[in-house]
Amino acid sequence: MSAALALTASLLWGVADYGGGSLTRRLPALTVVVVSQTAAAVLLVAAVLATGALGDASPALWYAVAAGVIGPFALLAFYRALALGPMGVVSPLATVGVVVPIGAGLALGERPGPAQVLGIAVALAGVVLAGGPQRGGGGIGRRALLLTLGAAMAFGAVLALIAHGSDGGGLLLTLCVQRVCNALVGVGMLAVAARREPLRLAEARRGLPALAAVGVADVAANGAFSAASHVGSAAVAAVLASLYPVVTALMARGLLKERLRRVQVVGAGLAVAGTLLLAAG
Repeated sequence: MSAALALTASLLWGVADYGGGSLTRRLPALTVVVVSQTAAAVLLVAAVLATGALGDASPALWYAVAAGVIGPFALLAFYRALALGPMGVVSPLATVGVVVPIGAGLALGERPGPAQVLGIAVALAGVVLAGGPQRGGGGIGRRALLLTLGAAMAFGAVLALIAHGSDGGGLLLTLCVQRVCNALVGVGMLAVAARREPLRLAEARRGLPALAAVGVADVAANGAFSAASHVGSAAVAAVLASLYPVVTALMARGLLKERLRRVQVVGAGLAVAGTLLLAAG
């Protein structure tokens, strides 16, 4: 069950990354972040009120608040990187942030078995190769690289914080608090940015369904990952969930006609092999 939930998270994140990156190529990244996260927050508030999940409140929700503060900055950096560089390169590189929740799981005493350790190594090698490093020329500019790595570490911190935040309370309320904080911080950033550059909110309204879909897919992926980390090993769940670049790269290939290099194909194959090892373990 844990493996299935983590793989579901990777699928949803892959779709959300493709959608967010595509939208950022015609809208300001901050507008995409704020509108998509606000849509997710509205949906979650309605779900919490409908299910009575407010009774699950606990001191651990401060972890969700922290995740909500970090989240908009991570998404802003990531969407800008996706707009600047090829998605088939940026998305896999962002998975280096998986070291944060993996490290947290190991620090808390988790000890994966031999097959799972091998699966982690193979899957991570696949993710790195899926980035498609070029010889004799960079596949990604310096600015996009720095944005990607910064977003990666922040994403890893968000995953770890959400997992801890849902320990003492309900997962639905944890995700709701995180997304509401995402939206509030994002609106503050939007107010500051509006003084310097046009945010094209009228155009964003026309693309509201797509923006909302990105936010919903992102929050659903967070929920699936958090559930996976509680059902089984958090370290293993983090690696399985990090396979989302394969989804993003394939969508970019099919819809944007981005060409995958041979090394990326090999990386995707290793990622799948690592997944099978983890599932078997």
